[in-house]
Amino acid sequence: MSLTRIIRPFFSRRYAQICRYDRHAEEIQRGVLRRLVRAGAATAFGQRFGFGKIETYERFSVTVPLSDYEALKADIDRMRHGSGDLLWPGRTRWFAQSSGTTSDRSKFIPVTQQSLADTHYRGGADAVTLYLHHHPESRLFDGRALILGGSHAPNFNLPHSLVGDLSAILIENINPLVNLVRTPSKNTALLADFEQKRDRIAREALTKNVTSLSGVPSWMMSVLQRVLELSGKSTISEVWPRLEVFFHGGVSFTPYRQQYRSLLPHEGMHYMETYNASEGFFGLQDDPAEASLLLMLDYGVFYEFIPLDELGNSDPTVLPVWEVEAGRNYAMVITTSSGLWRYLIGDTVRFTSVQPYKFVITGRTKSFINAFGEELIVDNAERGLAEACRATGASVKEYTAAPVFMNARGECRHQWVVEFDRRPADTEAFAEALDKALQRLNSDYEAKRYKNLTLQRLELVTARSGLFDDWLRSRGKLGGQHKVPRLANTRDIIEQILALNA
Repeated sequence: MSLTRIIRPFFSRRYAQICRYDRHAEEIQRGVLRRLVRAGAATAFGQRFGFGKIETYERFSVTVPLSDYEALKADIDRMRHGSGDLLWPGRTRWFAQSSGTTSDRSKFIPVTQQSLADTHYRGGADAVTLYLHHHPESRLFDGRALILGGSHAPNFNLPHSLVGDLSAILIENINPLVNLVRTPSKNTALLADFEQKRDRIAREALTKNVTSLSGVPSWMMSVLQRVLELSGKSTISEVWPRLEVFFHGGVSFTPYRQQYRSLLPHEGMHYMETYNASEGFFGLQDDPAEASLLLMLDYGVFYEFIPLDELGNSDPTVLPVWEVEAGRNYAMVITTSSGLWRYLIGDTVRFTSVQPYKFVITGRTKSFINAFGEELIVDNAERGLAEACRATGASVKEYTAAPVFMNARGECRHQWVVEFDRRPADTEAFAEALDKALQRLNSDYEAKRYKNLTLQRLELVTARSGLFDDWLRSRGKLGGQHKVPRLANTRDIIEQILALNA
């Protein structure tokens, strides 16, 4: 009998609980907050802000201040050195390393045992729940799952304490039973050298019956290309004919979609987006026909949102999820079972539905170009590139963009460095299509482009093959969950990349 058929009823029961999101969002979220506050009451943070007297969201919202990494850094540093009961009960053993702040090269996000169970692993299980619901013919568990991960290292040499990529922490702590249906081996999955790991993953997976993929699209693409090199096949469908789904996240899938269609041309191949980050697991694509993600309401995460146009105000409006509106851009604020209290995660979202709560990720609060009042966000960039690709037959592998500031003649523009998987026949036509698409998508950009009075047409720089990988390698960030910054309001990053493009 099919193993998938045996396991499916367990996931079916969970699907009924997820259906409650539709009409019970406020009830569910208030319950999550009560549990989090109760758990944090005896911590140093909880005592500092009187958690013992907080019984409602309304009291919580006026008692506990908004925070970011800088606000919690002192407590997190003490936690990394072994102190307990600071932001969450007990000692925290794992810390997910992610891109840094203005004053630090890296951030170290606490990952508690509680958050592993009630957020990160629950999100992975729910991805399977929703996938099986929409694909009753699935044989997902009758083969292996190819799961990519990063690496970790000892945390200040404290016993059993680790710091590294979230994916590595998840692999290190995963239920041993999962190892029976996954590849590669744990030792391979946790290698630090990505190029060595890429080769070993490909060799180990080549002869397996792989039915699913999980990972960041850019790094998975690199592994799949190595699989093709070793196998001598022209498509991945020839290597793994029973491969049926790619659970992807970390970066937008839009620039990679056409490349994956070429590698996996067989019918019955599915794609499911996940919104998981070092700070938590927040959303899942619950409908294959929609790009929106379902906000997962009953994990160890309580959500609040700041209207994007108020971000940076001294006293911005902060809304619980049951008060948000569809169609508006918000900065996300989270309270989690890792001890992140009213924490600005740095992501921006736009709700497409409020019954149930569905959203799209529109960018980062610090990943945008607004040098001239154009307010270009990552969502505009991704959609604009997709239109330009359709118009010219191109396929984009990686990109970044930044402003070129005014010269003596008052001229300024955006500069895009794009690495193509398939180059357009006419790069000028691609640049023109991208520029026009951005004007259609962003009225502020369109206004600044009017008759070239403020902004001139964007400049396109075609990157050599492998440029962005070389830049990541030069910073010790090749592989794992590291990503190329898409938009920046300064030229620091783009100048580094251009210097390697010679």
